[in-house]
Amino acid sequence: MRTAGAALSALSLVGVAALAGCSSGDSGDGVSRNAPAASSPSVSPSPSASAASGWNPNPGSVAAVGDSITRGFDACSVLADCPEVSWATGSDSLVRSLAVRLLGTSKAADRSWNHAVSGARMVQLPEQMALAAKERPELVTVMMGANDACRDSVRLMTPVADFRASFEASMRQLRAGAPKAQVYVSSVPDLKRLWSTGRLNETGKKIWELGICQSMLADADDLGPAAVARRDAVQDRVVAYNEVLRDVCAKDRHCRYDGGAVFGFRFTGAQLSQWDWFHPSRDGQARLAEIAYRNITAAEPPA
Repeated sequence: MRTAGAALSALSLVGVAALAGCSSGDSGDGVSRNAPAASSPSVSPSPSASAASGWNPNPGSVAAVGDSITRGFDACSVLADCPEVSWATGSDSLVRSLAVRLLGTSKAADRSWNHAVSGARMVQLPEQMALAAKERPELVTVMMGANDACRDSVRLMTPVADFRASFEASMRQLRAGAPKAQVYVSSVPDLKRLWSTGRLNETGKKIWELGICQSMLADADDLGPAAVARRDAVQDRVVAYNEVLRDVCAKDRHCRYDGGAVFGFRFTGAQLSQWDWFHPSRDGQARLAEIAYRNITAAEPPA
């Protein structure tokens, strides 16, 4: 969901440079260091239920693919990835990422990998999947699609057929290298919900004017017919993308879709980055980790 850095570099002009970010676990050399965190109490299904479904609720390694959400972009400082707070593989003790919840802090440091790329769209997922497959992970998390809808105009959004073709190619790429890896697919977030929440903040709206997700966020206070139709078109496309994610995942016996849980989560201002009022904050990342952990350890997949 990251947009042009040139536009956002003007954030200091609207007074957000003074905002305090989350504390980072970065050592200064670009390598994340794990902060202490206890693993979550096990809520795994019984062995019989797990065997019957063919789903292992306790994978021993995690690889993440996706976009800027999974990279923790704008969660710790402006215009920067912060992978240590990633919902999927981060080490931050307050987020308690999926990897930490599943593996514990020490194992997560050695047995999780983040191949997500800020700004990535679905067409770039096959390359990420190929990298993930090389790790031979027991679980791969996928969160991709927001950038396909977040474009400078509705006309530039990724066609649904192309989105499907790229996701199918991604699954084939993974299966070529890791045929038995489990896959957890998160739904695309509700961009219209983010608009309705963020537009209540005057600073946030000024930041959006610099070029963030213009297909949805342009002219945030415009409630005229054209603006409403534009936002509805983006919303419809996101819904269509989520249907693709569900359908393609359902055809793979080792894949579990979140049932629309991320799309349905009602983000508040506390869960949005104070630098762009769009990406998840550290608190938002923690909520994403909770959703993923709950669905991965459930006896049955989400409805």
